[in-house]
Amino acid sequence: MPRPTLDESRIHPAIRDRVTRLHQDTLTQVQEAVAQHAVVVVGMAQNPFVRRARKALAAAGVEFKYLEYGNYLSQWRRRNALKMWTGWPTLPMVFVKGSLVGGANDLARLIESGELRRLLD
Repeated sequence: MPRPTLDESRIHPAIRDRVTRLHQDTLTQVQEAVAQHAVVVVGMAQNPFVRRARKALAAAGVEFKYLEYGNYLSQWRRRNALKMWTGWPTLPMVFVKGSLVGGANDLARLIESGELRRLLD
């Protein structure tokens, strides 16, 4: 079942372009990184879960691209655009081979089960 989103026909034409372009540069940067790297972590400074995910990947010997968008006091609008795009409500956002696999706890389960290695092979 697809995630519900507001149908574009329900967005007034006067704001449709603004909605479409909102932080498109950030979305494009993440999309390009996901296309170019096997593992991408999207996060923010000072977040312990982001730090945990990066440490877990490093400990597992997995190379990854890290993209950081602000901290608790800055760039929250950019992070919100990413959350709306993915539907994932928290950080980090971890992508493996182009697919969103979740956050730090989800990544830990993938590493522990060996599934992350299988996805990367």
